[in-house]
Order: sequence, then C-alpha cells, then structure tokens
Amino acid sequence: MNGNILEVRNLKKHFVLGGGAVLKAVDDVSFTIKRGETFGLVGESGCGKSTTGRTIIRLYDATDGEVLFNGRNVHKLKGKDSKEFHKKMQMVFQDPYASLNPRMTVGAIIAEGLDIHAIAVGKERTERVHELLHTVGLNTEHANRFPHEFSGGQRQRIGIARALAIEPEFIIADEPISALDVSIQAQVVNLFERLQRERNLTYLFIAHDLAMVKYISSRIGVMYLGKMVETAPASELHRRPLHPYTQALLSAIPIPDPKLSQRRERIILQGDVPSPISPPSGCPFRTRCPQAMPVCAASMPALKEVEKDHFTACHLY
Repeated sequence: MNGNILEVRNLKKHFVLGGGAVLKAVDDVSFTIKRGETFGLVGESGCGKSTTGRTIIRLYDATDGEVLFNGRNVHKLKGKDSKEFHKKMQMVFQDPYASLNPRMTVGAIIAEGLDIHAIAVGKERTERVHELLHTVGLNTEHANRFPHEFSGGQRQRIGIARALAIEPEFIIADEPISALDVSIQAQVVNLFERLQRERNLTYLFIAHDLAMVKYISSRIGVMYLGKMVETAPASELHRRPLHPYTQALLSAIPIPDPKLSQRRERIILQGDVPSPISPPSGCPFRTRCPQAMPVCAASMPALKEVEKDHFTACHLY
C-alpha cells in the first residue's frame, strides 16, 4: 500500500433520474490518502465532494471504480468483513441538527456503536460514554439529555464522540463546520487536530472553505462538476495553483492586509456551473475557463503529475 490507507481508483457514482436522464455526481475520480494525514477535498456546492465521501463509506454503492481501504475493495466486502470495515471507518456529518436521533439520549447515541459491535456493556459501557464526552469537551451529565437541549457546536461534538466510540482508524468529516457559527468553527477544527494527534487518526476533510482546509490539511484535492481537477500538498497548492479553477478559488480568499489585497488580481468566473446531467464535452470547466482552447472541448485532460506530488487535469500542462 506504500503507506496509503485509502486508494480511490476511477470512482463513479451516477444517479438515474426520471426519463432516463443520468446525473453524474462523481465521474472518474482518483486519489490516495496516506495513513495519519488529513486530505482536504474542496469545491463549490454540487461538485460531488460529499457524494464521494458517502460512496467511499458505502452509504452509496459505486457505479464503477474501486475504493481500497487497507488494500481491500470496500464495495466487495460482506458479512464480518463488512462489519469490520465500518468499525474502522466512521463519518461526521454536515448538519448536527439532522444527524442525531431526537428520540435518543446523548448517551444512547454515543453508545450505539458499542452495542452493535459488542465492545462494552454495563458499567464499562457507561464509563466509555463518559470518557468520550470528556474527550470532546462535554460533561458527563450530558449523557442523559436529548439533542434538542444542545447548541450546534455541542451537537457536532456529540457526533464526533459517536464516531470515536468504536476507535476507528479513518474518519470522513463531511463539511463538519459549515453549519456552525464562525466563533465555534475554530474550536471544532482544533478538536479534530487534537484527536488526530492523540489517536493517530486519518481524515478525509470535505469543505468549501479553502482557508480552513489549508489550515487543517496535509494535502488538498479540488473537484469541479464531478471531476478531480488538481491535487497537491496544501502549502504547494496555495503557493502555486496550476488549474485555472483552483486559481479562481484561491483568488476569492480574503486577505487581511489591505495593501496586499489591492495588489492581488481577483479572478471572476463568468457564467454558471453546468448541469451534471448534461456536462460539457471535454474539460467540464472549459465553458467558464478564461484560458480555454479548442482542444479543451475535444477531450477531457487526464490527471497527471506536473511537479512532484502535484497533479492537475488541464491541457495547459
């Protein structure tokens, strides 16, 4: 595996709609995640990043392609192997208000994984729940309360505790801070970082806030209309973005220095994102790309290594 805990190879997830139309939410996406790192997956709303995460963890079946976790194709696992896979990979969802069962107490929500995998019972189960609450910054008496009694930030901490309960190796965080107040976002991100150090966790961190993703990620992948258009180490991507779409995204990040902000050129993209039901021919970004060429309409550029560990899918390179 060469240190890779996850390998995504030519992953596709298509949804068949009424009238035979096909929505290509994820279309031929490939990337790897090394053990112990945080891989940030970014792109604007509707680009397919959340669908990618949900397909990796098998909430959706893949239309085509492979997802290898510790060298095994997750979509071919059955029985005990499938149960063991879900023990090692967990998910923290975007909406802390919708991802917790309102009829269950916080203690029961966190202990659900312990019950399913028969990890702890009785006094040991209670102690484990209290330990997890303490780990994410909540009090032990919160175990007997219901989700509606907590704020958004506290609910997201409960969701994180639930994911940690069965001691996973890999966590998919699907926009875990986008529904939270700005003042709470940094606290939750710092919690993710502390847990990673303490428990040697690997993250797939899905978000649309590039500044936050740069802060938490080791490497970043940029998606557009179901395609991966660029992957690189976080610092390298911000220093020298290669794909025109990545350049436009980075130009939109506010700079706190007014003088630097005035000198920087803002790239304003024209038009709207095409429909994934009928994407453009060739490169999906060509209809909005300021550097589009005739070849861009003829063929989809392959994701290739332009510099060391820096991949991009663009005919300019």
